[in-house]
Amino acid sequence: MYSRRRPRSLRAHRSHRSVGSPRSVRSVRAYGTLFAVAGLLVSAVSACSAGSSTSSASPVGSVVLRALPEATPSALASYYGQRPNWRACGVSGFECGTLKAPLDYAEPAKGDIRLAVARKKATGPGKRLGSLLVNPGGPGGSAVDYLQSYAGVGYPAKVRARYDMVAVDPRGVARSEPVECLTGRRMDTYTQTDTTPDDARETGELVDAFKAFAAACGQRSANLLRHVSTVEAARDMDLVRAALGDEKLTYVGASYGTFLGATYAGLYPERVGRLVLDGAMDPSLSARKMNQDQTAGFETAFRSFAKDCVHRSDCPLGGAGTSPEQAGKNLKAFFRRLDSAPIDAGDADGRKLGEALATTGVIAAMYDEGAWEQLREALGTAMKGKDGAGLLTLSDSYYERDADGRYANLMSANAAVNCLDLPAAFTSPEEVEKGVPDFEKASPVFGEGLAWASLNCAYWPVRPTGEPRRIEAKGAAPIVVVGTTRDPATPYSWAQSLAAQLSSGTLLTYEGDGHTAYGRGSECIDSAINSYLLEGAAPKNEKRCSAT
Repeated sequence: MYSRRRPRSLRAHRSHRSVGSPRSVRSVRAYGTLFAVAGLLVSAVSACSAGSSTSSASPVGSVVLRALPEATPSALASYYGQRPNWRACGVSGFECGTLKAPLDYAEPAKGDIRLAVARKKATGPGKRLGSLLVNPGGPGGSAVDYLQSYAGVGYPAKVRARYDMVAVDPRGVARSEPVECLTGRRMDTYTQTDTTPDDARETGELVDAFKAFAAACGQRSANLLRHVSTVEAARDMDLVRAALGDEKLTYVGASYGTFLGATYAGLYPERVGRLVLDGAMDPSLSARKMNQDQTAGFETAFRSFAKDCVHRSDCPLGGAGTSPEQAGKNLKAFFRRLDSAPIDAGDADGRKLGEALATTGVIAAMYDEGAWEQLREALGTAMKGKDGAGLLTLSDSYYERDADGRYANLMSANAAVNCLDLPAAFTSPEEVEKGVPDFEKASPVFGEGLAWASLNCAYWPVRPTGEPRRIEAKGAAPIVVVGTTRDPATPYSWAQSLAAQLSSGTLLTYEGDGHTAYGRGSECIDSAINSYLLEGAAPKNEKRCSAT
């Protein structure tokens, strides 16, 4: 399903290049501790993602990711010999450059792809420890944007003092030869497509929307679509490591960034330095299982929101004494009303708030409890005043749609990576219909829509190259896996599973709400991770921290 971090500031809708604060809510990714998409609702019409495309038929955990040979193949020697040509890039204190990677690692002679890299040099004092790569999640999140808007200025000063802070946009993302699919008004239509079809006609419209999205990607990014897998992105990170002159990789990845980091560890265990995997994904799961788990995660997050909401005077879902179950029924009834009668949202392009956009707006706010107040206000005006502007703002932020109707390539890249990494969760509408009850059991509020959204990869123009795989990374240095007990996008059980799979994994638990944990206000979590990054001392396995 998804894999973002938490959305940036949704209070005032801004372009995806705007700067978010650590405690603000952005596009369901999250800048601040900020971004971490662990999957993404790949459009109201698409599925979540943390591997938004896994096959139910795939054996779960039966295959182990194999390490690559330690010696660098001669065909890749020129790539490993690169050095970035750093230059100013318009953001004070940061430098930017590009590196080449083979489009196809199996046949490097086929041509190159250019990767965008940025850094902020260590500020001192203290001995420089090397480079610290960061990735905010997605797949599809711009690591360069994340570095420049948050990590390079918002990570603890003592960490930034000792490390060059570095980011590379993964292949197919943002500045690294982005995947292109639908744009503008066609993307608007796609995000508004009904994902809870009531009859054969609406089911056909949904299938047609998935097919149109996939066809556009195939037409505009034909060659690239076959080479944007997480394995290839992890291999690119090793080129970046070498170009920076580091013997080992030090890395903080959030949400989908944990899958990318774990994959790196599985491929290059001997090159693992200090890895933090925050808001962890479980690489051994099929897409259907992953999407179903994430559906349950959003239900858990909604129940936490509902319990808080009903004790607030402005809660539109019920007053004190209203159960989370009843609050969910009230929200579901609101969605049904929007399904038949969308409401005005004051949108300059004439969009109204229907069920699809409203659902995405609510899900966006589940990533961070800091967005709950905003969600109460948005639901209140929509349910009582019939003004959908607030929920539309939340939805637009999730999709990274700016005020001029332009979309970042987040959703395109998200689908491209997910549909290549794993076989489709469902291959036909008939399969979805059979699977809906399981999804509704996982979440009475969101289950039906997320089940249908999981059909998106069924019509993808290229075949998947990945499969569910356990990652053991035997021989790697200690790796810190961080899980949040009520994480909506990357359920806590995933962190437990990944930590157990990794031969050197150690689990750090945050008992709280929201997506990811580092930099979200827990001194216990932050001090444990800072000590690991600065001193190499991994926290004791099963260490637990709370919000206070």
